[in-house]
Amino acid sequence: MKWREWLDEWGMTSLKIKTPFLDAEWQPKEQDKVAAWQLYVELLTRVTTQKLEMREGDEYAALASVHQLFPLTRDILRENGRHCLEFTKIAVIVLNQIIRPFTSKWHPVAKQNGFDTSQEQCEEFRADLSQLQEQLTIYTQMLSQMAGVEDLTAFEVNDEP
Repeated sequence: MKWREWLDEWGMTSLKIKTPFLDAEWQPKEQDKVAAWQLYVELLTRVTTQKLEMREGDEYAALASVHQLFPLTRDILRENGRHCLEFTKIAVIVLNQIIRPFTSKWHPVAKQNGFDTSQEQCEEFRADLSQLQEQLTIYTQMLSQMAGVEDLTAFEVNDEP
């Protein structure tokens, strides 16, 4: 399978990726599977994929949890080394094209205590977080496939009608 086909399968065609990369074979190795599992567990158990109701949680903590994906991913990359290139390719793209725009937008607001002074900011943040969660849920599902494990993103019961 080519990278283009794998990304198409997951609806991730909006990512900006150069054509030669897209035409390369997608062939995760054992170290890719290990790295994918490590990040899969982190994403699956954070606000990155778990719904945050308006009266639940805290915007600062949610933003910090999302931001923590940068050092976590770097640690996983360092730990697994150059033998997890397939994982590295998608991880770097997701960090730079999906997560970074979100954190870049909301860090200045958090630094100025904007969540404490504006309900409107909180509502906008949560709307943006919800969109990010949709994208990161897909990414988490992609990682489960790369890791060769069952996708647990929809494992819990949703109580909404």
